[in-house]
Amino acid sequence: MTVWIVVVVVGLVSIVFKAAGPVFVGKRTLPPRVESVVALIGPVMLTALVVTQTVGGDQQIVLDARLPGVAAAAVAVWRGAPVVVAMLVAALVTGVLRLVS
Repeated sequence: MTVWIVVVVVGLVSIVFKAAGPVFVGKRTLPPRVESVVALIGPVMLTALVVTQTVGGDQQIVLDARLPGVAAAAVAVWRGAPVVVAMLVAALVTGVLRLVS
């Protein structure tokens, strides 16, 4: 029962934080510098998550077939491939490396 209370509280806090932006900013425009920072928050958080899941282990750094897969996906995105194609490239490279090693 305690777990569900925590889940509900975290959900409500999340909703409040998401609603706070439009409520406090309203129709005002943000300064360009703030807009550029806000635009980067999503990609930076996603990158941190991907890196953590790729090389993070149990209290240690793990370098395995996932790292070349993520690197191949990064190259694919850099070359202009859609995200779905980059994900397929990452899965293919990781799968092949796991198969041969």
